[in-house]
Amino acid sequence: MAPYIFEEKKGIHIIDLNKTIVHLEQASAAMKQIAKSGKKVLFVATKKQAKEIVAQRVAKVNMPFVTERWSGGMLTNFQTTRKSIRKMSLIDKMKSDGTWDTLNKREKLFKSRQREKLEKTFGSIADMTRQPAAIFIVDILKEHIALAEAKRLNIPTFAIVDTNSNPKLVDFPIPANDDATKSIALILDEICNAIQQGLEDRKNMKGDSTDEGSDELVAEAPVAEKKAAVKAPVVEAVEETPAVEEAPAVEETSTEEASTEESASEEA
Repeated sequence: MAPYIFEEKKGIHIIDLNKTIVHLEQASAAMKQIAKSGKKVLFVATKKQAKEIVAQRVAKVNMPFVTERWSGGMLTNFQTTRKSIRKMSLIDKMKSDGTWDTLNKREKLFKSRQREKLEKTFGSIADMTRQPAAIFIVDILKEHIALAEAKRLNIPTFAIVDTNSNPKLVDFPIPANDDATKSIALILDEICNAIQQGLEDRKNMKGDSTDEGSDELVAEAPVAEKKAAVKAPVVEAVEETPAVEEAPAVEETSTEEASTEESASEEA
């Protein structure tokens, strides 16, 4: 962290905010492109200072997040994670289709406790049907398991890196204090705004493509009408040309042949 430290006062390292701004802008630009491509970013923050901040801000941009305990293999063993999420949705389906009423009291209590446990661990990632395109971590020392899994799967990593961490372990490090709620909130606001802009750009691109498609359909209609108008007179001209006029020519030739035959017979 030496390149990112401005100075040291009474054993306290002060981070260079100019470098924080530069790295935050780079991370925001990368996040915007990921959101623009329609992919998901997983946010991980299980420490007390960041739980509520992450849950409030990330939920607004509809991205998955983990604020409770990180269960090992959540990324590397993603199929098992999806089975747990399906189990949770199966319990919800039982409540809706009437199967829940057929269970006895003990089974209902067991299922409800199981549902609460799964909701606490996997509720915020229930909509994540595939592995995320990137992962954002608050405090890489506390979330070292999540960081290791992301690096093993070659998932791009974004993280708030404090003076006691190694920024070389992260693809997009943001040097800042990961213990202060104000610094966490400030950085997350910037990241979430970038994601929101990327989602809006994607929405506008889809709207423009649909408008262009409708314009092309409208433009093709007059062209088809013009083609039909051009072809119509050609068909009429063919119909007007009488094919019966050739009959007199045939009759003339036949009369000429008859006269030549009569003259030949007279000479004979």
